[in-house]
Amino acid sequence: MTRHARNCTAGAVYTYHEKKKDAAASGYGTQSERVGKDSVKNFDCCSLTLQPCRNPVITKDGYLFDKEAILEYVIAKKNEYTRKLKQYEKQSKKEEAEKKELAEAEKEANLIKFMSREKNISNNGGSSSENNPTTSSSISNLANGKNKELPSFWVPSQLPDAKISKMEKPDPTVYCPISGKPLKIKDLIDVKWTLVNDPDDKKSLIAKENRYMCPVTHDILSNAVPCAVIRTTGHVVTMECVEKIIKKDWLHPLTGDTLKEKDIIPLQRGGTGYALTNQNLEGKNERPVLQA
Repeated sequence: MTRHARNCTAGAVYTYHEKKKDAAASGYGTQSERVGKDSVKNFDCCSLTLQPCRNPVITKDGYLFDKEAILEYVIAKKNEYTRKLKQYEKQSKKEEAEKKELAEAEKEANLIKFMSREKNISNNGGSSSENNPTTSSSISNLANGKNKELPSFWVPSQLPDAKISKMEKPDPTVYCPISGKPLKIKDLIDVKWTLVNDPDDKKSLIAKENRYMCPVTHDILSNAVPCAVIRTTGHVVTMECVEKIIKKDWLHPLTGDTLKEKDIIPLQRGGTGYALTNQNLEGKNERPVLQA
């Protein structure tokens, strides 16, 4: 433990500074670290594969996916639903069969009980067993066949069985892996990027730092530039272009078509490293807590 100050050796208080210093030295407590640039997804990367999209598509909520990756995700979810539905139907048939067996067993037990009662009445000359003083009823919980009804914890064959957890009916809806909202293939919109025409840059597209630009203002697109996708054509423009050009007359700047508010889909960005642009840029490492 950390030693107290020279003039505070008699203090019984374990200060916050001492506790924090001991936690850092001993490996206890939660560590918070700011996420670096290498940990932030680029604006043109798929939200599933975290790689640059070859066939980019966007959802109504503005999340970018590679078409191949999102189709594989949807197919996997549908196959999972089919598998769970078969298990649910199998469980339902088993429950119906068990209910039918219980009903038949109860019916047979009632029949046997009725036959035994009729037999007792005929043997006693029309008098019921309840009025016969010679008949005695036992108060034991193992008499009159109750030993077969109650579970016995010392006989292996009569131990109570653990019931299998009941399976709920699966939900056929496919949800977006990022937003958690319902996702349909027909709602995906193809995205059209505008490449930066730089004859001096001989690098490949992936190696380039400035890959795409706004087709209207020719501004370079990056995580620091808010972007939007025009739903009717799939072009990616900057939000500045939307606010200053498109919203003036609500016309498409490239085709001249009439646009609406729902035709502008803000593109969700990965992050920039600035707290003002992102919701959360901290990564936490949970460790054992140091108790004072």
